[in-house]
Amino acid sequence: MDELTNEREQSQACLSNAEREGRRRSQLNLETLERIPIPDGLEERLSAKIDEWEAHPQPLPKGRGARILRYAAVAACIALVFGVGYHYLKHEEPVVLAEQDTYQDPVLAQQEAERALSLLAANLNKGMGHLEKAKALSDKAENTLNKQLNALK
Repeated sequence: MDELTNEREQSQACLSNAEREGRRRSQLNLETLERIPIPDGLEERLSAKIDEWEAHPQPLPKGRGARILRYAAVAACIALVFGVGYHYLKHEEPVVLAEQDTYQDPVLAQQEAERALSLLAANLNKGMGHLEKAKALSDKAENTLNKQLNALK
């Protein structure tokens, strides 16, 4: 029983340390934000702009264009609902491939794994060969550049 009580106390201590650290970080962020200088007259300019928007509201579109826009919005909502519904109704549960055995015979499975690994190794070696060629070209270009720079000195 004592071990269980000790574990609970330790987990609560860790949790409280994490909470304290999170609070300290948020306080640091607030302190950093409070140190940012606010330009003079910003509040007045924002208030004036809001008042201007309220005095001259943008009219809603009228006529045939507005009607088409409304129908298009309704059609888009319907298409979205049907698409999401189709996705949830038609898709089966995902199959976990790690739980399935692909080979019943262990010898055959080992042979197939060796074949796949040898194919991977061959492709990696081919890629390394291309890298060596690129490095050789890069070294040649660097040597030529150094020779030209030394000639200019």
